[in-house]
Amino acid sequence: MLAIFKKEMRSYFINPVGYVFLGVFLTIAAGLCTYTTLQSRSYDTASYFYLMILVMIIIIPLLTMRTFAEERKMRTEQMLLTAPVSITGMVAGKFLAALSLFGGALLASCVNLIPLYIQGARDRALEESSIPVGPSTPEIIGQFLGVLFIGAVFIAIGVFVSALTENQLSAAVITIGVLAMMLVLNVLNSIGSEEAGTRLINNYAVRYVIDWISVVSRYDYFRAGYLDWSAMLYYCSLVFVFLFLTVRIYERRRWA
Repeated sequence: MLAIFKKEMRSYFINPVGYVFLGVFLTIAAGLCTYTTLQSRSYDTASYFYLMILVMIIIIPLLTMRTFAEERKMRTEQMLLTAPVSITGMVAGKFLAALSLFGGALLASCVNLIPLYIQGARDRALEESSIPVGPSTPEIIGQFLGVLFIGAVFIAIGVFVSALTENQLSAAVITIGVLAMMLVLNVLNSIGSEEAGTRLINNYAVRYVIDWISVVSRYDYFRAGYLDWSAMLYYCSLVFVFLFLTVRIYERRRWA
């Protein structure tokens, strides 16, 4: 697994994929942070991190589309299948490489929040008050972890889709469609008011199922600065399921 991880990390920076991903991700993150916090003179980072989740629907598939699709297109898939590494290790290595690149980009984007702390220190000095002024560090940590877990789920889905096709563009488009559908279902489930009887989806059982499978609805506790262990377990379970399905695909191909 370690050899596959190193190979994938090198390939991200030998080819322009890694640089393009980092450049686009950090540029968009800086723009969103400027728009949602600095320009509006707000210390609330909830909108910033939530918009980052929306951006991830587009950016992460561009990172994962080449994971296995490129191997099939370049006819190097058989070399992987006959290499002295288990299929589980191969899939885990590719997943961890993509997750490491995403996690590094997300961590680097936190530099955008430094001006909030600087401004908060200035405001406290001007007001000469003991009342906390500035961004909430627990909320930022919780939101960061929530986005990281959701990103891990998105990457696992992207790796699974990439294993189904040899066309990188198709892998990216399908992954974007799946991730967008997950978000749209959550939005549709929240439209209207149950007290007023104006819910778009009136069936309670359907709403319950959509809310249970939604990755975004479980982000609310992280947004408030809490570590929701049940949500973390749910995200890890989704990652395991999609990686397991990817392993099963390649086990069938090895013996086909």
